[in-house]
Amino acid sequence: MEAWLTIITRDAIIIFKAMAMVVITYGTFEAFLKSLLAMIRPSAPDRQFRQVWLRYAHWLVASLTFQLAADIIETTIAPGWEDIERLAAIAAIRTFLNFFIERDMAEADERI
Repeated sequence: MEAWLTIITRDAIIIFKAMAMVVITYGTFEAFLKSLLAMIRPSAPDRQFRQVWLRYAHWLVASLTFQLAADIIETTIAPGWEDIERLAAIAAIRTFLNFFIERDMAEADERI
C-alpha cells in the first residue's frame, strides 16, 4: 500500500510542478506582450504598466500556490529538513506576495 501511495504522490508532484510552470510561463508571456503594447500606446502608460504588473503578480501567486501544493505533498513522502526549509520559504514568499498584491489592489481601487 505504501509503495502504491508513493508512486501516486510522485506523479501528483510532477503534475503540480508542470501546472506551475505552465501558469508562470503563460503569465510571463502575457506580461511581456502587454508591456510592449503599453510602450507602443501613448495613452496613460503608467496606469497600463501598473495593471500589467498587478496581473502578472496574480499569475506568480497562482504559480506559487501550485508549487506550494507540490512541496507539501513531497514533504509528506520525504520529510527531510531541506524539504521542510524549501516549503517554509515558498510559503513565506507566497504570503508576502499576497500581502503586497492585496495592498496594491486596494490602492488602485482608492485611486479609481
